[in-house]
Amino acid sequence: MKLTNLTLFVFCTGASLVASADSDRDSWPSSLTIGTGSQGATYYIYGSGWGNLASEATGASFGAEVTGGPVQNVTLVQMGEHEFGMVTTGPAYEAWHGNSELAPGVEHTDIRAVFPMYQTALQVIALSGSGISSISDLDGKTVGIGPAGGTGDMYYPQLFEELGLDVRTRNAGAADQASQVQDGLLDAFAFAAGIPVSAFSQLEAQVNVNIFSFSEEEMEVFLEDFPEFSPATIPASAYSSLDEDTSAISLWNFAITHKDMPESLVYEVTKAVMENHERMVQVHGSASETVPENFVENTFIPWHPGAVRWFEENGYDIPEELRG
Repeated sequence: MKLTNLTLFVFCTGASLVASADSDRDSWPSSLTIGTGSQGATYYIYGSGWGNLASEATGASFGAEVTGGPVQNVTLVQMGEHEFGMVTTGPAYEAWHGNSELAPGVEHTDIRAVFPMYQTALQVIALSGSGISSISDLDGKTVGIGPAGGTGDMYYPQLFEELGLDVRTRNAGAADQASQVQDGLLDAFAFAAGIPVSAFSQLEAQVNVNIFSFSEEEMEVFLEDFPEFSPATIPASAYSSLDEDTSAISLWNFAITHKDMPESLVYEVTKAVMENHERMVQVHGSASETVPENFVENTFIPWHPGAVRWFEENGYDIPEELRG
């Protein structure tokens, strides 16, 4: 085949661009840590799943590590102690502006978005025999709110206060607090996670439970003060204990990395997750929302250049102000 000068120029330029984009492959870490959440929580299950996909795609070893959740994860990535993390937009926004409880005064502006995950819904479970079937029933009760540094730990005390409820809160991992509800050590367990929560499903398989969240009337009291939340729904199909859809509130989740992570590595991670939707849904049902179109739910975290490359190659326009 005879090549014209123009054809040769286009071919060589394209090859050069690909080579340039992947020239940092030698700087890839051989093993990488993903900050997730507590065992029994959606973060840990979901993080282990996309870590396996990324390991297959890159040849590097991705390991999911148990953490306190997004408040801790965003700081671990900012400080370079974890290569990747999973965050909800509320804690990430606070940390971005230097209002993290773990690192007060430190603006977490080195984090970069990698891909959209799913919505975190605030959900509560209690034994049916407890008589607790609504948020107002938690007044005067002792309630687990997940691990210290998690989304639940950050928001439930504030929301209870907004509603004028006197609730004694306790911290621990999701699996532990579900067991404490069953043993009568906690009146209820209020968690923030993707739907369904594995620890909730395991508990309802053993005992009769009530699963609920904030009513529309309760949301009207506080949503104006918490614009990061959106009304959501827990579908009846999520839990065998539900007879009908239940109102809730939610936050969006994103995978993040540090701005200095190699571009080609982040590109391959983004590609692996965004192009294997069916496998992600098999990991956890919440991954039904792990689709490229939901990149628009990120309004302040700059996207890593590797992620920008994948999205724009596939027809998604990242706003100029969010290019990291």
